[in-house]
Amino acid sequence: MTLRSKLALFVSLLILSIVAFAMEPFVIKDIKIEGLQRTEPGTVFNYLPVQVGDTMTEDKSSEAIKSLYRTGFFKDVRIEADQNILLITVQERPSIADIQFSGNKMFQTDKLKESLKSVGLVEGQIYDKTKLEFLEQEIKKQYLSLGKYTASVKTTTSPLERNRVAIRFDIEEGIISRIKEINIVGNQVYQKLDLVSQFQLQTTNWLSWWYKDDQYSKQKLTADLETLKSFYMNRGYLEFSIDSTQVSITPDKEDVFITINISEGSKYKVSDVKLAGDLLQVPENELQKLIRIKKDDIFNREKVTETTKAMNNRLGNDGFAFSNVNAIPDINKDEHTASFTFFVDPGRKVYVRRIDIEGNTRTRDEVIRREFRQVESGWYAADKIERSKERLRRTQFFSDTNIETPAVPGTTDQVDLKVKVTERNTGSIMFGAGLSNQEGVIGSFNVTQANFLGTGDRVSAQVNTGRINRTYALSMTQPFFTPEGVALTYDVYRRDMNASRITFATYDTSSFGAGFRFSVPFTERNAFSYGLTLDNTEVQNLSDLAPRRFINYCKSVTGDLNATGCSMNSLTASVGWTEDSRDDILFPKKGGLRRVNAEVSTPGLDIQMYKLTFQESVYKEITNDLTFMINGQAGYANSYGGKEFPFFKNFYVGGVNSLRGYRISAVGPVCPAGDTSCGSQNQGRDMFLGGTKQLVGSAELFMPIPFLKNNNQFRLSAFIDAGNVYEESEPIKLSSLRYSAGLGVMWISPFGPLKLVIAQPFNDKPTDRTEVFQFQMGQQF
Repeated sequence: MTLRSKLALFVSLLILSIVAFAMEPFVIKDIKIEGLQRTEPGTVFNYLPVQVGDTMTEDKSSEAIKSLYRTGFFKDVRIEADQNILLITVQERPSIADIQFSGNKMFQTDKLKESLKSVGLVEGQIYDKTKLEFLEQEIKKQYLSLGKYTASVKTTTSPLERNRVAIRFDIEEGIISRIKEINIVGNQVYQKLDLVSQFQLQTTNWLSWWYKDDQYSKQKLTADLETLKSFYMNRGYLEFSIDSTQVSITPDKEDVFITINISEGSKYKVSDVKLAGDLLQVPENELQKLIRIKKDDIFNREKVTETTKAMNNRLGNDGFAFSNVNAIPDINKDEHTASFTFFVDPGRKVYVRRIDIEGNTRTRDEVIRREFRQVESGWYAADKIERSKERLRRTQFFSDTNIETPAVPGTTDQVDLKVKVTERNTGSIMFGAGLSNQEGVIGSFNVTQANFLGTGDRVSAQVNTGRINRTYALSMTQPFFTPEGVALTYDVYRRDMNASRITFATYDTSSFGAGFRFSVPFTERNAFSYGLTLDNTEVQNLSDLAPRRFINYCKSVTGDLNATGCSMNSLTASVGWTEDSRDDILFPKKGGLRRVNAEVSTPGLDIQMYKLTFQESVYKEITNDLTFMINGQAGYANSYGGKEFPFFKNFYVGGVNSLRGYRISAVGPVCPAGDTSCGSQNQGRDMFLGGTKQLVGSAELFMPIPFLKNNNQFRLSAFIDAGNVYEESEPIKLSSLRYSAGLGVMWISPFGPLKLVIAQPFNDKPTDRTEVFQFQMGQQF
C-alpha cells in the first residue's frame, strides 16, 4: 500500500468516527447557526426538518444537510452536537454584486443582461459557476450564428467584500466569416445560377454590405435547402432528394464553402385525382372545387399543399377544428406518373368553450371582444376566427395579435381561444412642420388618442397651416356607439383656403361648422352612412379680376352689384355606402374599396345643391412582392330650386393626390389670360374654373423598394394616371382626358407620411400647369 493510499484510508476512518460520534441520538435543547452573512436565520429554520424538542438522529442530520444544500444558498454545511445543542455551521455562496460586458458591439449590453435574467444570473442573486459557464457558451453560439467563427468569450470572477463577486464578460467579436462559394452537385436540368438565385444565402456581392446575405447561418441554410426542394417538386420532380450537405471553413476562419449534393429524379405527371374518406360533413362538390391540381397536370407539391390546406379550412368553418386531410400518392415509376387520393378525416365537431384575453393592460376586454365574430359556446368556425383576428389588426391598437385554440382538458369536443395581444402606443402629440411643393411650409399641431381611456374611441385635435389651406378641427369617433356596431362621428372645424394659390383666381374662402355622421354596418364589409353638417362659408377678396361667374354668384346671394364677397349658410345631408374588402388599410395587397356618396343641401338656406361621387379601387396580388391596383373616381354636382351652383364647391383635378404630373387644381376649364369673354376685366393670367363633373382613373403597380428587405413602411409604385373636370354644359369625352405616367414612393415616417412622385404628362395642353417632381410630407394624404 502506498503512502497516499494509507493517508486516504486514515482520513476516511477519522471522518467516519467523527460523524458517528456527532450523530448519536439526543434531544435538541437549542439550535445555533453560525456563518450567516446575508441570509436571515429564520430562512434557515424554515428549511430545517427538526426543531427544539425533537430527537436528533443520524438520518435527520443527513436530511437537514440535504435540505439546506437544496436551497442553493450555501456551498458548505456542517452539523455538530455540543451538550444537546445543535450547532449548524454554514458557508454561504457569494452573491453577484456587478455584471459588466466589454468588447460587445453587435449585441447591446442591456439585451445581454436580459438574457442572463432568464437563467437567474442577475445582480443580487446567488452566484452559480455552472450557469456562468453555460451562458459563456450560449453567447458564443449567438456570435457563431452571425457568422463570427473567430469570436471568443471569457469570463472573470472577482471577489468583493461581504462575500460578493463581480463578473466580467470580455468579448472579442472577431471577423465575420463570409461565404466564398456555394456548389450544387448532381443538377442536370437546371443551371447552378438558377438554383442558387432562390437562396437567402449568397456569395459575397456588391449588395452584401446591406443584405448580409454572405454571412453563413445554419437556420438560413436549412430554409434554403427546403426552398431548393420546393423548387424541384413544384416543377414535377417528385423523387427529388438532397443527399448530403457539407459546410467547410478555411483555417483562418474567414471563408465558408457550402456543397449540396442532390438527385433530381424524373419529372412526373398527375394521372388521376380522387376524394376519399368521410365526405358527408361537407358537400363533396364543394371539396372538389378546392382541388388545385388536376389530371394530366405536371406534379406540383405547392398545389397539393394548397388543396389540403383549403379543405382543412373549409372543414374548420363548420366546426371541425381538428380535421385532417392527407394527400396519398400512388406512384408509377415506369410511366413517371402519380395519382393522388385526398383522404378526408373531419374528426369530431367542436365548439368554443371560452375566449381568454391576455396582454391588454390599457385596452378594455370589451373593446377586444366586440371585434370577435367567433362567440363563446358557439361552434368553432375557422373563418370567423380569422376575420376576428383581421378586425383586431385593423383597429391599429396592437402591434401583434396571436390566437391559439388549445383543447379543453378532459373533453373531446371543446376548445378555448387564447388571445394574446401586444399593445402599441395609440396616442400621439406632434408639433412640427411639413413641406409641400404646392403649399410650402406647413405648420402642424396634432393631438390624437385612437384608443381613448382604453374604450376604443378616437379623439383628435388638429391644426394645420399652409399657404393654400389652413385647418382647425376637433373630432371624436365612437366605433361602437351601439352594441350592434353603429359608429358615430361628430366634429367641429374651420377651414380657410387661399384659392389664388391653386386656381389663379383672386378670392379666399373661410368655412366653419359642425356635423355628425352615423355608420351602420350591413355585413362584415358593407356599411351605410348618413349625417348632417351645418356650415357657414364666406367668400372674401373677390376682385374685379375674378371670373365673371364668380362675381355674379356673390351678387345673386347678396343682391349687391358691387359685392366683393358673400356669406352663405347651408345644412347638408349626406348618405353613403361603402364596401371595403381590403386586407390592409395602409398597404393593401388584395381586395377592394367601393364608395358611393351623395350630399344634398336642404332647401330654405343660401345654398341649394347636390353632389354625387363614386370611387372603386381593386387590388390584385400578383406575387408576394407585386400588387396591381386599378382605381376610378367619378363625380357630378349641380344646383336646384333656381339657385346658382356655388363655384367654390366645384371639382378640381391635379396634384400629388389626384392627377400626378400636373399642378394642384391646374387642369380643366380655364379662363385664359386676356380673354374678357369669361372675365369682367382683361386679366393678365389664366384662371382655372373647376367643373361640376369629374372623371379620374389610375393603374398602379406596387412593389418593395430595392435594397430594403422586410420593411413594411416603404412602398414603390409605377403608375399611369388619367383625369379631367368638365363644366355643366361640356360633355365628358375620353379624348379630352389628361394622361401622365411615372414613379412614386410612399414612406410612413416618424414625422408623418411622405410621398415623392416623378411624373411625366403625356398630352398636356398649353393652358395646363405641369410639374415633373412632386412631394408632400407632414400631413395625411
